[in-house]
Order: sequence, then C-alpha cells, then structure tokens
Amino acid sequence: MTALVWLRRDLRLHDHPALRAALDQADAVVPVFCLDDGLIGGRHASGPRTQFLLECLRDLDAALRARGSRLVIRHGPPQRELPELARALGGDSVHFSLDVSPFARRRQRQVVRALGAIGVQAQGHPGLFAVDALEPIRTQAGDPFTVFTPFHRRWLEVPRRDVLGAPRSLPSPSRAVAAGSLPTLAALGLEREVAEPAPGGERAGREALRRFLADHVRDYDDGRDRLAGASVSRLSPYLHFGCVSPREVEARLPDGGGAAAFRRQLCWRDFYAHVIGHHPANARSEFQERYRGTLRWSRARTRFNAWCEGRTGFPAVDAGMRQLRREGWMHNRARLLVGSFLTKDLGIDWRWGERWFMRLLLDGDEASNNGNWQWIASVGVDPQPAFRRMFNPARQQARFDPDGAYVRRYVPELERVPDRYLAEPWRMPDDVQQASGCRIGSDYPEPIVDHAEARRAALERYRV
Repeated sequence: MTALVWLRRDLRLHDHPALRAALDQADAVVPVFCLDDGLIGGRHASGPRTQFLLECLRDLDAALRARGSRLVIRHGPPQRELPELARALGGDSVHFSLDVSPFARRRQRQVVRALGAIGVQAQGHPGLFAVDALEPIRTQAGDPFTVFTPFHRRWLEVPRRDVLGAPRSLPSPSRAVAAGSLPTLAALGLEREVAEPAPGGERAGREALRRFLADHVRDYDDGRDRLAGASVSRLSPYLHFGCVSPREVEARLPDGGGAAAFRRQLCWRDFYAHVIGHHPANARSEFQERYRGTLRWSRARTRFNAWCEGRTGFPAVDAGMRQLRREGWMHNRARLLVGSFLTKDLGIDWRWGERWFMRLLLDGDEASNNGNWQWIASVGVDPQPAFRRMFNPARQQARFDPDGAYVRRYVPELERVPDRYLAEPWRMPDDVQQASGCRIGSDYPEPIVDHAEARRAALERYRV
C-alpha cells in the first residue's frame, strides 16, 4: 500500500499526526506539496512569506532525503495534482492536517471530492493547533465562543494527545516518481521586499524554540510587552507554517508564570482559528453587524502611505512599521499600537492594514491577522468600547520603550534626540533639534495628525 501525505501548513517531521498515520497504515509514503496559483498569487499574495515557505520546503526536503525519502513538488491545484499522483503511484490514501480558514477548507473539500471520484480515501488529522479539535469547544448553550476568556477556560480543560517523535526513516514507493523542483521567488513573480527576514525551516524553528525555552520563557510574562526586550519567542512564523508543532511547544513549556502567559498566547492563536472556522464571513467583513457598512472610514491614501512607510511623526508607530519592512515581523505590542493608530487616529479601514500586514508578515495568518485587526479596530469578537482600544502613541512609548532602545533601533534619525523629547520630538526647541541633528519637518516628519483631536473624532465615529 502507498499513502500520500499532502503537506500545507505542517512543514516538519516532529509531532506530525498525518505523517505518523500514513506510516502506520501504508508500506510506502510519499510527502507532497502543491504550489498552486490560489496559494501563491491569491488575495494575500506575499513575497516575504512565500520566500519563507520556499526555505521551509527546502529544509523539509533535506530532512526527508536524510531519511531515505524526498519531498515531491507539484505545480497546480491539489484537487488536480493529488489524484494524478495517487493514480500514477497506485496510492490508496491521502493524509493531511485539517485547517480551518475559508480558503483551506475549500481546498480540503475539493481534494476530498476529487480523490473520492477515483476511489482514494482522504483522511484528515490534527496537528495545526494546540488542541486536536477546535470545533467541539462550545459554550454551555452549545454555541461557538466569541469571547476569549471563557474560551481560554474551556480550552485549558481539553485533553491533549501525546507528542509524536520524528520518524527515523520513510519507506519510498517502488514506482518511480518525478520529485519536481522548487521555483525561485522571481519565477513566481514575487519580490522579497523584506531586508532581514528570519530563516525558514524546521531546523531554524526548533532552534528558536530551544533558545526561547532556555533563555527567555521564564521572563516572558514580565518582559513580553517591552518593545526592545528579548523576552519574546519569535516563533510565530514557524508556528504559522508548522515548522514547530504548537502541541509540542505547549508540552515543552516549564512551570511558572512566564510559561503560563506564553501558553495563553497559544490559546489566542487557537481562539482566532476557532472564530474564523465558525464565522468565515469575518475574512471580509466586520464580525459586529452594527458596524458593517456604517463606519465612515477615511480613504486618505497619502496618510496610509505615510503609515506604511513609518513616516507618521509618531516614533513608536514609525518604529513598528519600519521593523515590519525590515524583518517581516513586528513585536505584538507594536502591532496593537500601529493598528490602533491606523483605525482610530487616521480613521482608515482596518482591511487596508490587514492587507498590508499580510503582504509583508512572515507569520501572516488569515485567522490571527484578521482577528487581531478586528479586535484593535473594535469591530470584531471579544468586544470592548472603542475607547478601551485607542492607544496614545506617546504614552505607549513611555511605558513599553522607556529608554528609547526600540525607537532608536528602527528610526535612526532620532538616535541623538534626548529621552525627554523622544516620544514627542515635535516638542523639541530649535536649539535641541539642531544639537541632535534632527530637524522636525525635514529630517523627521511632523505628526500627520493631532492625537487628541483624532481621539475625539474616533469616539464620535463609533457612535453608530
């Protein structure tokens, strides 16, 4: 018997239930990844994330070859490529990890239907989330959760499966099959765009996990909001592509407050997957019906471009946006700050910000990115009054970057600005501007909006 393993966001060998099931049920196993236009050039096309994906696939292929196998690459939609490959190899089954986004579920249905038409069994397995199944997590009334805290309490009660080891070898089929090849990013019509991205792959992901557990997890609760601090994991790109298993990450967490706080972040990831699984329309519209088509969003393209470029005149906002452009990643506290600034201070549609993030983020995940943008725009699940998620950039900077290390790292024109003026550099007297080599309006922009006025306008806008 020959089994195919259709890989998507599970690009690893450790703790891989679909791979383990295929090995247990078949004499030969063929891991396959389908590069199709809907995946690469769809609504959330991204050069940085695709480059990270290609690196993940190369790393996985090397790990498979070391175990006597290899990664088969097919170019085309999986509902076409997988049946053709199964037919060519005499495959009996195709195993895959179950996903929840509208795009992923549509692909799953198409693949299951196409395989069924030729008599090949398709089997879905857990592996993408900390818990095996998100759908059965329900309120006492039997409804899906739309508020995080009660979801978190129920999530903690869900039994966990054992973590699976990586196979030492993978038996290949006797029939020859062309492995295919990975394209370059340029051949896919995409650009890298990000200057200093993290490397992709399971090896890099496991090393990032090792460092976090060894050096930073115990300080996570106290230090995770410090913008320049090291007490963050930077695991999100590896979790998004499944280079590390969220179940294994959770299982390896030690005791203590830092580990508990990080486990809560894994729950947020599962929560937003749970939400979009039950409310797929969230991918394009506000969860809160009263805000659909009623909020008067600005379409100020010049201001939006200034936000994208990190030229708003608010240092902490600009530092976050420049970190995104440099690394394809942004500190979570900065994500909240720049999201609040775009939707509340500038009054620009959260979907514009969502698209920009999905273009550049290595960890761009439809469920989490959409959920977080709707959360900070006060239009999504887990609702709070708009004023509770309306951040003052200067106060956020003073609280979470008190020594200015984060701002100075990503906004070098402010490097010599004295601490007392760093959060609001437009308040510098002329002689201080000259001494610090930073003329407001030329070396660094004036604020593109008055925060106090913008706050009042936002509160009025949300009274619908």
